[in-house]
Amino acid sequence: MLEVLNASEETVQILERALSGERLTEEEALHLLNCSSSEVLLAGFAAHRLRELRAGNFVTYVVNRNINFTNICIGSCTFCAFRRRGHEGDAYMMTPEQVAECAREAAARGASEVCIQGGLHPEATLEQYIAILKAVKSAANVHIHAFSPMEVHHIARRSGIGIKETLRALKEAGLDSMPGTAAEILVDRVRARICPEKLSTQEWVRIIMQAHRLGIPTTATMLYGHVESARDKVEHLRIIRRIQDRTRGFTEFVPLSFIHHRTALYARGESRAGATGLEDLRVYVVSRLYLDNFRNLQVSWVKLGRKLAQLMLCYGANDFGGTLMEENISRSAGASNEMMSEEEIRRLIIDAGFEPRRRDTLYNLL
Repeated sequence: MLEVLNASEETVQILERALSGERLTEEEALHLLNCSSSEVLLAGFAAHRLRELRAGNFVTYVVNRNINFTNICIGSCTFCAFRRRGHEGDAYMMTPEQVAECAREAAARGASEVCIQGGLHPEATLEQYIAILKAVKSAANVHIHAFSPMEVHHIARRSGIGIKETLRALKEAGLDSMPGTAAEILVDRVRARICPEKLSTQEWVRIIMQAHRLGIPTTATMLYGHVESARDKVEHLRIIRRIQDRTRGFTEFVPLSFIHHRTALYARGESRAGATGLEDLRVYVVSRLYLDNFRNLQVSWVKLGRKLAQLMLCYGANDFGGTLMEENISRSAGASNEMMSEEEIRRLIIDAGFEPRRRDTLYNLL
């Protein structure tokens, strides 16, 4: 079989080590990210076996709603097409009551979670974010998954208080968990090219670890397919794995494939046209094999599309994410995927040969 797949001896040895429970090195992860197309298939078998050992032979999903409460942003991320300045005609800012109404509607449709994120509004204050959290908690019995590390950094800076105090205040107001977005690629040289005004790698790590210490779980993400190298991706994974070793505060890892169509980064010729299908496969396989302290590897069907997202369930992923009900950030960049119903998610999971199981944000089965 190995001869048919034309795998190198080094690749075989790396996969055997992973399957035996040994921790892969950064150089081994780099080797797998650069492996041949036929070796990706062999690595996929190993990733599939490891996901069965770590997460079982079922695939989870969550019924949730995404609420992007403002697109007004002072940021300058060149991979983003969602951002608007306050004077633009389609700029908007929802009131806490409007966000709460969205949460109420989501709960009425069976959602257990609302994911709340927005742009970096120039006049944002901690009190406004607290008002959103309290309004949602009063309106609906839902888990609030909200505010990226960049938003927390922005709130703290605008309010003149520390990160710890900001996070504690948000938690007391109703914040249950945080998305680990704004990570992009955790290499400052890359960040200087794609998001020069965003928080640094060290600042992202500090906010995430502080959240974990306060009992606020987060996801971990990686945006790939733009200007980063394979070694940059490995460095990102190394940082994520190290944090998880220390805090165990990540609920899942979510690779995010770059949607390039309407972004300034691509329009200026500064990035490639997103990841190829094989690159997506390599990223998911290596994530499963290298991140040995993560149980959950989630597909982003918004980024990958339905068919490729389904395929990743056979290449190491064990979670299909959420229904979202609405999604504006990726759509602004050119993604064409609309809301996915619970029935469609279950159909795709079953067709891939797995048992679908609904979960809550913290992976308790419902």
